[in-house]
Amino acid sequence: MKKILFAIIALFTIGASAQKLDKSLLWKITGNGIKQPSYLFGTMHITCDATLDENVLTALDSTRQLYLEMDMDDPALKSEMMKGMMMKDGKKISTMVKEEDFAVLDTFFKKELGVSVKLMDNLKPALISMSLIAKMIDCPLQSYEEELMKITHEQKEEVYGLETIEEQMAVFDQVPYEVQVEELVKTAKDNMEHDKVEFQKVMEVYNSKDLNEIMKAMNESENKIYGDNDDILLTNRNKNWIPKIEEIAKTTPTFFAVGAAHLGGKEGVIMLLRKKGYTVEAVK
Repeated sequence: MKKILFAIIALFTIGASAQKLDKSLLWKITGNGIKQPSYLFGTMHITCDATLDENVLTALDSTRQLYLEMDMDDPALKSEMMKGMMMKDGKKISTMVKEEDFAVLDTFFKKELGVSVKLMDNLKPALISMSLIAKMIDCPLQSYEEELMKITHEQKEEVYGLETIEEQMAVFDQVPYEVQVEELVKTAKDNMEHDKVEFQKVMEVYNSKDLNEIMKAMNESENKIYGDNDDILLTNRNKNWIPKIEEIAKTTPTFFAVGAAHLGGKEGVIMLLRKKGYTVEAVK
């Protein structure tokens, strides 16, 4: 379940406008009333190798708590996630696609996951697609969030979230369900071939630590869910996080870790913090 959840979060890292930044995934936040530095780290939620480098380990050691996009330690996480996966207003996939396309989906999911799509008829299509993530990469799934939490637990420190699971899941109520269904049908019809290529490209670009290239690769996605909804998936959430990051960082030296595409761009977390008067500099 956690692997699927991390994959769901990965959806939120797609799209954004470019803003030239140094090559780094780790950034130090100082100034404007912050007494001790906090750090900002761009993650890839699902990957083949989530090894944390020395700079990240040092930053974790010098901070006193971890903030992820949401609290992955919350005991209510699983139940809240399940509630948030349901489409609103009684919507069903079977009523939004042609009969022959629903049959394609059913055959596809029976082959790939061993279950009928009929059992997922009222779930948000974009989230259903995340159950396929393990099929899209040729390696055991790893997560930077899991690695960060492991270190945090070893340090006997707490894990918190910048938003709730309810808030994250609600994002996909703002993206038209019909668009989500269209993309799910495309995935089934080409047997995930395009998704596999695109996901591999994203992993390669992430490893370059170039936020500008990461955002370019995300922006070039042909998936309508992401290409047409930057404001919903990224910008609005970034802006909501800034006052929280400000308050938290001024109180306690904190390690913040969010999807890498949230960092870059003129409406990314780095530039938004700089506009508020903070010094945000790359750690290389």
